[in-house]
Amino acid sequence: MLKSCLVALILLGSGGLPFPVCSAQSAPPAASASGPEAAWRQKLADWRTAREHEIAAPDGWLTLVALDWLKTGVNSFGSAADNQVRIDAKAPDHIGMLTVSGSTVQLLARAGGFPPDLMLDGKPAREGTLSADDARPSTLTWHGLTMIVLPRGGRYALRIKDADSPARAGFHGLHWYAPDLHFAVEARWIPNKPPRSLKIATVIGTTLDLPAPGVAEFTLNGKTLRLEPVLESPQDKTLFFILRDITSQSTTYQAGRFLRAAFPDHGLGAPGTLVLDFNQLYNPPCAYTPYATCPLPPDQNRLPVALAAGEQRYAAESTH
Repeated sequence: MLKSCLVALILLGSGGLPFPVCSAQSAPPAASASGPEAAWRQKLADWRTAREHEIAAPDGWLTLVALDWLKTGVNSFGSAADNQVRIDAKAPDHIGMLTVSGSTVQLLARAGGFPPDLMLDGKPAREGTLSADDARPSTLTWHGLTMIVLPRGGRYALRIKDADSPARAGFHGLHWYAPDLHFAVEARWIPNKPPRSLKIATVIGTTLDLPAPGVAEFTLNGKTLRLEPVLESPQDKTLFFILRDITSQSTTYQAGRFLRAAFPDHGLGAPGTLVLDFNQLYNPPCAYTPYATCPLPPDQNRLPVALAAGEQRYAAESTH
C-alpha cells in the first residue's frame, strides 16, 4: 500500500527541483514518470553513465595493478626480477630508484639514466624529491603506466596503474538496482557540538582520523535510522557516508558502499535537513582491485535494513 509522500529537495545540477519523495514500496514505472521525477531519473542515469566512464578510464580503478610498500633506503623498481619493486606489466627492466628517508622520498636514476619517455608530472623525468601526499602527489608515467608514491599509515607505498591491464580490457559495465524513489529520503541533520573525529579503519589495517560534523537521521520502512558522515578534507563540499546494509550479504559489495550528499540546508553547524538518495550508492575502489586502501564502515553506519538501491556487486566476467 502506498504511504504518504513527503516533499524534499533533490538537487539537479546547480539548482534544485522540488518533488515528492515517497515512502512507497516501489516507484512508479519509468514510462509514467514526468516533470520533476523524469528530471531526477535523467540526472541519475547521467550520473551512472559518468560513473562507468570513470571506472573504465585509462587511469581508473580497473587499471590498478600493484600497491608495493617501500622500505627505508633504496627501492629499485622496474619489470626485471632483481628490482625491490617488480612491476608485473609491460615496462622497462629498470626504471629508477626511490629512496625513503624519514618523510622524504626521492627519485634517482640508475647508471645510464632514466628510460626514454619516462615522464615526471608531464615533463621528462629528473632526479629529485617527490611530492608524496594524497592531495597533490608527484606522478611518474611511462606510456600506459602511471606510478605514484602515497603515504599510508606512516609508511609509503608505490601505486602502479596500467592502462592495458586485463581488468580494464575485460570491463563490461556496472550493475545497478532499478531507480526507486523509495530510497530517496529526507533526513534530519543533527550537528555534533562540538564536532568530533571518527577513527575509520581501512582494509590494509591502518586508521584514518576524519572530522565528523554531525548525524543524519531518517526513516525508512518505519524504522528510524542514523548515519554519521565524515569529511575527507577541509575543502569538501559534500558529506561522505561510508556504510553497509544487509544487502552486503547477497547482492552488494561485502565490505560496504559509499554515498555523497550535499551539505544540509542550514550548513554543517546548525540543525537542518538534507536528502540522502541511496540510488547513488556506489562501490569503493576495493570492489574492483585488491590493491586499493579503502575505508571501512564504522559500527554506527552498519544498518540493519536492506538498501536495495544503487550499485550492486561488480563481476568482471559478467556481460550485459
